[in-house]
Amino acid sequence: QVDAVRVYVNSSSENLQYPVLFVVRQQKGVLSWQVPLIFRGLYQRTYNYQEVSRTLCPSEPTAETGPSDQVIFVDVASMAPFNIAYELLVTRLKNFQLETNKAFNFTASPSQPQYFLYKFPQDVDSVIIKVVSDAVYPCSVVSVQDIVCPVYDLDHNVEFNGVYQSMTKQAAITVQRKDFPGEQFFIVFVIKPEDYACGGSVPSSIHGNVNRTWNLQRTKNLQVTIVPSIKKSVYVQAMFFSFLSFLSFYLGSVVVAFVHYIRIQRKASAGRLSPEDGSGIMTSSHPITASTPEGSSYGAIDESSSSGGRQLSSPVRGPPAGSDTDSSVEEESDFDTMPEIESDKNVIRTKVFLYLSDLSRKDRRIVSKKYKIYFWNIITIAVFYALPVIQLVITYQTVVNVTGNQDICYYNFLCAHPLGVLSAFNNVLSNVGHMLLGFLFLLIVLRRDILHRRAMEMKDAYTLDYGIPKHFGLFYAMGIALMMEGVLSACYHVCPNYSNFQFDTSFMYMIAGLCMLKLYQTRHPDINASAYSAYASFAVVICLAVLGVVFGKNDMWFWVIFSMIHVLASLALSTQIYYMGRFKISKCYLGIFRRAAMVLYTDCIQQCSRPMYMDRMVLLIVGNLVNWSFAIFGLLYRPRDFASYILGIFICNLLLYLAFYIIMKLRSSEKLLPIPLFCIVATAVVWAAALYFFFQTLSSWEETPAESREKNRPCILLGFFDDHDVWHFLSAAALFFSFLVLLTLDDDLDVVRRDKIPVF
Repeated sequence: QVDAVRVYVNSSSENLQYPVLFVVRQQKGVLSWQVPLIFRGLYQRTYNYQEVSRTLCPSEPTAETGPSDQVIFVDVASMAPFNIAYELLVTRLKNFQLETNKAFNFTASPSQPQYFLYKFPQDVDSVIIKVVSDAVYPCSVVSVQDIVCPVYDLDHNVEFNGVYQSMTKQAAITVQRKDFPGEQFFIVFVIKPEDYACGGSVPSSIHGNVNRTWNLQRTKNLQVTIVPSIKKSVYVQAMFFSFLSFLSFYLGSVVVAFVHYIRIQRKASAGRLSPEDGSGIMTSSHPITASTPEGSSYGAIDESSSSGGRQLSSPVRGPPAGSDTDSSVEEESDFDTMPEIESDKNVIRTKVFLYLSDLSRKDRRIVSKKYKIYFWNIITIAVFYALPVIQLVITYQTVVNVTGNQDICYYNFLCAHPLGVLSAFNNVLSNVGHMLLGFLFLLIVLRRDILHRRAMEMKDAYTLDYGIPKHFGLFYAMGIALMMEGVLSACYHVCPNYSNFQFDTSFMYMIAGLCMLKLYQTRHPDINASAYSAYASFAVVICLAVLGVVFGKNDMWFWVIFSMIHVLASLALSTQIYYMGRFKISKCYLGIFRRAAMVLYTDCIQQCSRPMYMDRMVLLIVGNLVNWSFAIFGLLYRPRDFASYILGIFICNLLLYLAFYIIMKLRSSEKLLPIPLFCIVATAVVWAAALYFFFQTLSSWEETPAESREKNRPCILLGFFDDHDVWHFLSAAALFFSFLVLLTLDDDLDVVRRDKIPVF
């Protein structure tokens, strides 16, 4: 047991010109202070205390000398030309060394800091120091310092050594034995003279011209408990759990593929070839006719009269299916520069009822090549985006490790398990699901792509007019985006804070955008956005997100401009979608909005009973109401988390469009096969569970680090993962199932002619 001595001094003098100086000389160091003791705050404010209490740095008896009395010299001096009364009291501390799993209560103040000693037990390699208080203020600092004298235990020097973090009601620091060669350390508790560092305001007593305060009462009752942290075996179990949980998805995919293969072989041997359920590949070699039920009003229009008696030019066909190769000289202009085809576009795409054959007239090879650009572009974007991010977060982590300032990163300190240089390895590890499931989705898409190519090699031009056109470029891009979301989310959680939160959301924007583009591409393959325009739009969104992080906290002008951009973009996109892109924007870019006004006049005023394109009109009205609501909400409340605000806009629009698509699909007498139906149910269930854990807020960089730590909670899974880690696991699975929904949703149409598949 180590003994420590505490010195208490008090002086009634308020003369700052002639303070009383106290110097304590010990065997290994010197400690000095003055009374009145002066602390400095913001704007040159000073706080003076006439009572000071300091703990002297203890010295343990060595093996050579054995137990002996400690000699301490206390020198008291003052340059005052008159006598100054003071009081000096030296006491021995009875509970200077803290014990494992035993709570200890004490009181501290700015002029009377406290620190204690802790020694690692033989079987403990890591401990968590938990500090709690019933009161939010005064703001305090908890520091862990090596056994070095002097101990830095005042507000102006507590940050000079060791690891520290600010605190209101709760703090937690994980300490490892390997970081302290002597296998012991000091735990220092300092009360700050002001509360602004913890989110509080400056005391009202010093407002105005008064900049000096005497003996401000700022005592705080604290309780400290030191508990052993997890053992190395828990790290191993957590890593096995993380990888095996998601590798089970690989096993499930193999089982589904094998069962599917067996079913196809049995049908082939029985001479009953039919479409592969859930594969999206039509295996029959002869045309199969399917149409909507009689009496269905959807699409009930005479194709021969739809263009006013004009004979439409036939779709341009490429080479036979067997020569399906991508040529570097093939471009979309090979089709679009033909005047008669351009004329047909205006006629076909403005029909009241459109079918898939109307919007899949371009050469399949050229369109596939167009969509493959999505894949190659996102790889380039990922590399150029991820490398600087990785470099930056490594710098953040290095700064935390070197300075010891744990207020830089917003961890859940009650469940932050370090490994190597990482302070919260569990938050990084839990993102492995995005990478593993993203790669699995790429494999599933690759399998479909290969089967589709093989199927196309065995078909003639006539049978190519069945089912949804298979273009896999966007699916490949979605798989890469899911993997990159895992990488960037892991980078963000290396040191989560306000400055780098955009890393965690950038590829979420892209995932939501790519899903909407894929859903639209399904029945609009010829008129979907190009990769260049799509990624340029994502770049604009990310630029707005950065501006929102910088200016969105308090600047009203930013929210006014952003809301205007949001509303105008919604109107412009709605007009493009309503007319399938079949009008030109005039030299004045306001032409598109004039066209939008014409649409409202003709379809909502002149034909109020029924717009020309009823289904599209309903979707766009609801979509605009949702987006305008977001714009009004942002303008009124100005949420600080601007990145999540934009992500919410993307997700709501995606869910709205997906719900519209499924409703219209069922309304058109199409059906959901077992696999997409299972994926839809799994997506809904897993997303619901994931969102529950997402809203269990464990930290918040919208507040000060001390206020954020009030939300910290212990681990809930394997003693290693917290609620946010479970969100990572479940959201990865939910995104994977969501992608499978888009991949398999229209497998039932593989036996339906394209001129019988409605467009919506």
